[in-house]
Amino acid sequence: MTPAERERLLVEINAMLSDPREAMTEGRRHKKAKTRTIDALGLHFRSIGRPIYLAEEMSVLYPGEAVFTPDVLAVLDVVEPEDDPRLAWVVEDEGKGLDLVIEVLHHGDRKKDLVTNVERYASLGIPEYFVYDRLNQQLYGHRLSDTGVRRYRRIVPQFGRHSSGVLGLDLAIVEGKLRFFYGQAELPETADLIDRLNSMVADLEAKAEGAQTRAEQALSGLREGIVTLLEARGVPCSDEHRTHLFSCTDTATLQRWLLRATTAGTAEEVFSG
Repeated sequence: MTPAERERLLVEINAMLSDPREAMTEGRRHKKAKTRTIDALGLHFRSIGRPIYLAEEMSVLYPGEAVFTPDVLAVLDVVEPEDDPRLAWVVEDEGKGLDLVIEVLHHGDRKKDLVTNVERYASLGIPEYFVYDRLNQQLYGHRLSDTGVRRYRRIVPQFGRHSSGVLGLDLAIVEGKLRFFYGQAELPETADLIDRLNSMVADLEAKAEGAQTRAEQALSGLREGIVTLLEARGVPCSDEHRTHLFSCTDTATLQRWLLRATTAGTAEEVFSG
């Protein structure tokens, strides 16, 4: 792409993004659905060690085509830099088109997502296209035909899941959210991992508190046992000795005192060291 062509591209993209009708979003629910999708997919592909480029509402330009901005795009085996300089996905520069597009439909243009884009994305050779109809809680999947013709065929769900050959995952709507499955395991999102971590910490704290309670009960039992034994043997135990006894928090010392209390003739013999 020549400098002049790139300049025209940037002008076209900026003009499109500055048009309120084009830049208008569908609200927080629409935004969250896209963010959760990228979050879950990003975590999964990092965990399996395979690069994937994911972007939300990034402008895309195929040669000779008008710019379009899908809700979520994915390109396999492309590393996303920590500080990504890309302003758009320019196929001619990247040498590769998109592998998958996901559109989130809420209150937007149903014909665009369910009809126009089905034809357009197929003609561009994008292998898979999914539409998450959030408003009606429905999922539509499309995959390029095996005949070589750039035409989509519907992905038929199996047991409520749509299979993605591109991602190696299944997609399904679970409790009002678009979720992804790797085999039988549901992919977690960052929020899920945080919840699990908090639950683990709470369990550990509860166990620690339980252990502390049991330790205190054991100490209390040793102290009461010493007092009871001395009283049963008729050995006087002064207030000073009781204070010394009940301030002791060392299990080994209390066990030693308990043993002494079985034979000692005075409390001094029990508590002397």
